[in-house]
Amino acid sequence: MSEETLFTRIVEDEIPSDTVYEDETTYAFLDVNPLAPGHTLVIPKEPYERLSELPPAEAADVFSVLGEITAAVEAAVDADGTTIALNNGEAAGQEVPHVHWHIIPQFEDDTARPIHALFDGAELSDEERSEIAARIRDNR
Repeated sequence: MSEETLFTRIVEDEIPSDTVYEDETTYAFLDVNPLAPGHTLVIPKEPYERLSELPPAEAADVFSVLGEITAAVEAAVDADGTTIALNNGEAAGQEVPHVHWHIIPQFEDDTARPIHALFDGAELSDEERSEIAARIRDNR
């Protein structure tokens, strides 16, 4: 677990937030720099820095809330869909060292694009993909 973060200060009510959900393990609030109306962050209350640090029981709690809040966000802003994103580590764009999911509403007439449109993609041969899959299985 990491030290106190901006998000733990929000959970502890040291920094105000537009809270949309709270229970024993999970907290959800509107992003102060939203990519779309209704952009919401869902976090475990404990400041785990990376997804791999989040214990399975807490992950299950957070993921259950994530689904519920996603539906509520879509209904609240009449979104046609949502992008759910987790930047896992600084190299992936994680700015706050506290694992968190972004719920980003998407609209048919919007300029925001699904996550696949953000990347050019990697050109891999069948052999390269097979080798990577084997290494992933070996590292579980």
